[in-house]
Amino acid sequence: MTSVGPQSPAPRLTARGALTRDRIVRTAADLMHAAGVSATTVDQVIDASGTSKSQLYHYFADKEALVAAVIKLQIARVLEFQEPYLERLASLAGLRRWRDAVVWFVEKARGANGCAVGSLSSELADRSESHRILIEAAFRSWESSLAAGLRRMQERGELDAGVDPSELATGLMAAYQGGYLLSQVARSPRPMAVALDLALDSIEARRARADGAPGRRAGAARAALQSRNRT
Repeated sequence: MTSVGPQSPAPRLTARGALTRDRIVRTAADLMHAAGVSATTVDQVIDASGTSKSQLYHYFADKEALVAAVIKLQIARVLEFQEPYLERLASLAGLRRWRDAVVWFVEKARGANGCAVGSLSSELADRSESHRILIEAAFRSWESSLAAGLRRMQERGELDAGVDPSELATGLMAAYQGGYLLSQVARSPRPMAVALDLALDSIEARRARADGAPGRRAGAARAALQSRNRT
């Protein structure tokens, strides 16, 4: 579920080499999330990761290649946290559990630094076409996980058969990213909570139509009116 776009064959690494490469990427991801990609230098990554310049350039041809690895790591991190909720998503209650987990995560850091993937998008999408494509693929992977859960809800009769789960997933993602941006500025989880609650209310309205609830309410009102007219 966490793969992002077509992958070129990776060179075979020793166990020690894999650990070193992983340490470099995780260090770079943390630095770039806190300070931004442009403000993070290769020398800073080398110092913070406890590696040498020759080691870094053994695994990455240049900073652009390192940033590509960071993008893949950040979407993997996001989905690793959300995966337990998304894999079991098959009901509105499950969707609200996902919402609660997201709001808790934002509250824990008070929105600082924003979304790990969204912040990369803001900085890189208009500067690097190759990175934009990677980020777009990351968002597609994320949205597909949401859409799969919404499709399961649809199969269970919790969503109107006529709605498009992919479109709903895009709406949820837009609420998530917009909510995160406002939470980052406000240093509060409230904007995220409000944005997701409005998105979930919209989905619940489609559930009501699927259940026929509006029709039942209208029918009950007509029956009550007819009963009053007869008395």
